[in-house]
Amino acid sequence: MMTAEKTRKTKSSAAFDVEGIRRDFPILSIRVHGKPLVYLDNAATTQKPLAVLDAIDRYYREENANVHRGVHALSELATKKYEDSRETVRAFINAASSKEIIFTRGATDSINLVAATFGRKYLKPGDEVVITGLEHHSNIVPWQLICEEKQAKLRVAPINSSGEVELAEFEELLSEKVKIAAISHISNALGTVNPIRRMIEAAHRFGIPVLIDGAQGVPHLNVDVLALDADFYAFSSHKIFGPTGLGVLYGKERLLDALPPYQGGGDMIRSVTFEKTIFNDLPYKFEAGTPHIEGAIGLGTALEYLHTFDWEAVVRHEHALIRSAADRLSEIEGVRIIGTAKEKAGVVSFVIDGIHPHDIGTILDQEGIAIRTGHHCAQPVMDRFGIPATARASFAFYNTVDEVDVLVQGIQKVKKVFGYV
Repeated sequence: MMTAEKTRKTKSSAAFDVEGIRRDFPILSIRVHGKPLVYLDNAATTQKPLAVLDAIDRYYREENANVHRGVHALSELATKKYEDSRETVRAFINAASSKEIIFTRGATDSINLVAATFGRKYLKPGDEVVITGLEHHSNIVPWQLICEEKQAKLRVAPINSSGEVELAEFEELLSEKVKIAAISHISNALGTVNPIRRMIEAAHRFGIPVLIDGAQGVPHLNVDVLALDADFYAFSSHKIFGPTGLGVLYGKERLLDALPPYQGGGDMIRSVTFEKTIFNDLPYKFEAGTPHIEGAIGLGTALEYLHTFDWEAVVRHEHALIRSAADRLSEIEGVRIIGTAKEKAGVVSFVIDGIHPHDIGTILDQEGIAIRTGHHCAQPVMDRFGIPATARASFAFYNTVDEVDVLVQGIQKVKKVFGYV
């Protein structure tokens, strides 16, 4: 189990060896259409190391039982591993207490939880919620729904032509009318890293709590929720080398304590009669029903695996990859990078004049290259740049400079197919 002294802020003695890392991920050695897989779709989901695969397999083979409800040995073991993973998550993001770590179905579920419960308790007609023009649909639609229900207003801080939030305009939107702000840490569509510490400080001057959509933040940055003073922070397991179907909501204990339950059912109650229900303590008040036990165990294992690396070296490696990709793609005639923020992580989005992104993705797939094409669940971002979609290459620490070379060669092949070269 990871302790507070063993977060990513402490360097490991293990050297950063990308080829050694790749051997930990079995899927990276497969071939697609007869070509070695070049997996550049990490913003959608990351691949899983052997340690995670083994932990999930071991759970079902040797440890499978429901948690929190049994006195038999298997249930006690499963419960311990489940709660150990909660503590590992707590230490990984440096939360003050494991009570502040809620397991959900994903970052989307985490944001919906806050929008529904916070909105139900605090929003009233005429109030405002502030988001930015960079947001994923998961950090737009839940706020639209609760604002419509409560007759509140959704305000949007615009982005500039580089894909950066206009900070002055964001700060101008803040007032006593604003009850909460919801901001992405890193844009999934452009890779823009928002200055969330400054944005949180600005919101807090008005007493406004802030939710951070960290689905792209946690995989690429050393996230310390106490240092950020984030009120809520949401992320997904599957984007940080863990299983799908599991997410995390961090929330300050006093804020979570004040919110009503999100769903009703087993395990989130202390007692039930037909006249009255008394709800459980944190974090269980927000975890109705049988949880994603093996998912939590897998996530905990993934975070322990990540702890074996020098995170500063990981960040340097990833930054080198996206700089190389952006520079080399920009040199290709007809290719245009979408999103040129000064601070970026993980993502290079681009278009090629006269070629639809879906065609780009299809041809690259034939070369064994997996990228994502479309609006990336960020249609307002696409609208801002006057395009329907982009091709998006997204990187993780197991990607290599050689794979950037293959991507560049693949794009030259795309142009050749369409008669450009």
